[in-house]
Amino acid sequence: TREVPQRIASSIYVVRGQRVMLDEDLAGLYGVDTRSLNQAVKRNPSRFPEDFVIRLTYLELRGLRSQFVISNVRGGRRSQPLAFT
Repeated sequence: TREVPQRIASSIYVVRGQRVMLDEDLAGLYGVDTRSLNQAVKRNPSRFPEDFVIRLTYLELRGLRSQFVISNVRGGRRSQPLAFT
């Protein structure tokens, strides 16, 4: 059996009944900044099907923040994060 490395496992959340990773976690895995990843999604929509990318609502993000060990309410993002299935 294949085990999911702890770094990845701790970055998986359930949103809308699907297991997802947030854009900042996925960007970290690929060694790029979150802005670059989101820009690639915006510029190349055909490479990211609708069922692969979800823009989180404010309520979904607030629910996820309660799961985070550390949450930074001040500063940070200007837009709702993307989640990837």
